[in-house]
Amino acid sequence: MQSEYMYQLLTKMIEGDQQAFQTMYEATYRDVYRTVSFLVDHQQDREDVMNEIYMQMWTSLANYDTNRPFHFWLHGLVIRQVQRFRVKNWRRFRIFERIRIFSREDHHWDHPTVMTEGTNQEISQAIQKLTDKQRTVIILRFFHDYTLEEIATLLGIPLGTVKSRYHAALQALRKNLWNLPLERMEKINDY
Repeated sequence: MQSEYMYQLLTKMIEGDQQAFQTMYEATYRDVYRTVSFLVDHQQDREDVMNEIYMQMWTSLANYDTNRPFHFWLHGLVIRQVQRFRVKNWRRFRIFERIRIFSREDHHWDHPTVMTEGTNQEISQAIQKLTDKQRTVIILRFFHDYTLEEIATLLGIPLGTVKSRYHAALQALRKNLWNLPLERMEKINDY
């Protein structure tokens, strides 16, 4: 989307134009959903996070500085909503665990599934094995091409912390990808 057209849409959205919001949603939801898919495991949770992201976008547009890149602001919004979801999910998990302990019932959690549109299955699985913090840095670096300095700004953490998570994630990815069975590695590297 061209920046002049994007600026016009943002101006209309700030004025409350719902059609402009719909156009912006259609222009951005694939990129946002792809990021959310790597950061949130379950399909229903992804949809909840997507709804929260676009609700937050609508309500916080007045705070958006039009002199800054829109996608950078949007990705910051995505990361904050995913972090809120994790905190909320952790609280629910703790409540659930307390209830389970008291009632002594067994429950089964779904195994995580991965949205892998346009991404190698083995790489997607290796990314899902990373910690949430490492996965966030990897997604922002490789899928959105942010520099490590930009990622530090987006996440609101020191550059050294981003570098540490980035290198630990790369090390874990190398370890996980190299542990693939031999025949799988040959298929991946088959030219």
